[in-house]
Amino acid sequence: MPIKIQADLPAREILEKENIFVMTDQRAEHQDIRPLKIAIVNLMPTKIATETQILRLLGNSPLQVEISLVHMESHVSKNTSQEHLERFYISPQELYKKKYDGIIITGAPVEQIDFFDVDYWDELCQIMDWAKTHVFSSLFICWGAQAGLYHYYGIEKTNLEKKLFGIYPHYKTTVGEPLLRGFDDIFPAPQSRHTKVDEDAVKNHEKLVVLAEGKEAGLLLAKSLDNKHIFMTGHLEYDTETLGNEYRRDLEKGLPIEMPLNYYPDNDPWQKPRSTWRSHAHLFFSNWLNYYVYQETPYEFTKE
Repeated sequence: MPIKIQADLPAREILEKENIFVMTDQRAEHQDIRPLKIAIVNLMPTKIATETQILRLLGNSPLQVEISLVHMESHVSKNTSQEHLERFYISPQELYKKKYDGIIITGAPVEQIDFFDVDYWDELCQIMDWAKTHVFSSLFICWGAQAGLYHYYGIEKTNLEKKLFGIYPHYKTTVGEPLLRGFDDIFPAPQSRHTKVDEDAVKNHEKLVVLAEGKEAGLLLAKSLDNKHIFMTGHLEYDTETLGNEYRRDLEKGLPIEMPLNYYPDNDPWQKPRSTWRSHAHLFFSNWLNYYVYQETPYEFTKE
């Protein structure tokens, strides 16, 4: 089944070329189906790229998914036009008027800033507080995961000596976890961050459980015991070229950056990188939609 989006969203053309079933809002109005309502709080500066990445993964499911893109009112985007935000996004105030089956809070390039110094921190905390009663399952990605773990459970983030950057092997730490159904015992995932969360604090917290970690990368996946909060410190949603784009961007800015690990064939940046994580990314998002959103949400939960 398709993802339901606005007909002129830029991601539509890209997804249709990839044979991903996209349904416009006009066509969806003629179907008598109760779609899953998913809100995406997009904190990334490259909003259109992030929209496409996440919609691609949500669209690979037998479920019909209705998307609401959310932007922060307390932050001025430098990389996305105001016209795009006004056309395709809703504000938190509009978000608060509804209930959602699921919400995704993305990463953001603010991880080296103290939470309280992020200009939209208070607004994000309001969204996270609202989600406790108005969203059935919440998925937090990268900095979003760090923000969620801190806000809900008081778990701090700390700086790494150097950026964790590349494709790292991770392994499952639980048996029979629905989110990881179909995963290999060891699987790759992109990482791109300067900070980490206190993994021992997550493991020792009575309301949390670690699902996957790596020897080099540390914690990758964790969840609350009630399945309401899912935390992913990496970027399974990344496209094949995303790490390379970040690498070249930082080189051009003169920032200290090493080549992404395990990314380019033969560690040659002139060679085209290959995705080794795409199948696990599709599995993860499909499993989340199926096991923790669709099968658990009461049918009337989002009815207005």
